[in-house]
Amino acid sequence: MGCFDGAVPDQLLPFLAVVAVLTLTPGPDMALVLRNGVRGGSSAAWWTGLGCCTGITGYAAASAVGLAALLAASATAFTVLKLVGAAYLVHLGVMALWHSRRRPAPPAAVGAAVPAADGPQGTAGAAAPALDRATAFRQGLLSNLLNPKIALIFLTLIPQFVAPGEPAWTTGVLAAVFLVVAVAWWRAFSLAVGRLGPLLSRERVRTAVDRVAGVVLIGLGVRVVLSHR
Repeated sequence: MGCFDGAVPDQLLPFLAVVAVLTLTPGPDMALVLRNGVRGGSSAAWWTGLGCCTGITGYAAASAVGLAALLAASATAFTVLKLVGAAYLVHLGVMALWHSRRRPAPPAAVGAAVPAADGPQGTAGAAAPALDRATAFRQGLLSNLLNPKIALIFLTLIPQFVAPGEPAWTTGVLAAVFLVVAVAWWRAFSLAVGRLGPLLSRERVRTAVDRVAGVVLIGLGVRVVLSHR
């Protein structure tokens, strides 16, 4: 039975619905993409989202070779990854709160380069440094890779939509669907950030988003530490 000749077509729409809910549900990735979009505009949001999607690709590949199953089976490995991921989220949250203490450069549009401050970057009142694509991508990638819940999605969610007797590559097709939905969402989200540029470039809005994102990221980090599988 081929992937598109049997049970998978019957399950494809429900699978898409579940993936859409998971993608649109606010979490660490969304808080990070929004925060980076405020700092660097549509480009920074897009490259952060691409980093998140690359992390999804990594977990899909890991599940294909059994590494994700090993992570889920090993309590020690799962705990270590969870703690490292939580620490990274808290770090990003603290950095967001730190940047909110600085006055943004006057009327600079979102995504425009921010001139370097004369003093040290930590000087109060200095403009926050511009966010380059490489940094945005790296933050999105690490945020996703250090989230063990993504591995569990590939182990517990996708198999529920694969009927017995389906070929092994059916799982790969569903993982690809998951990735396509994520790429489409982050592209749309980044474009929306770009359209809201005039609003997001206002000092009060940027400061508020930094503070809210910082608190959310720290809260999510603490939640990861306290959560069970």
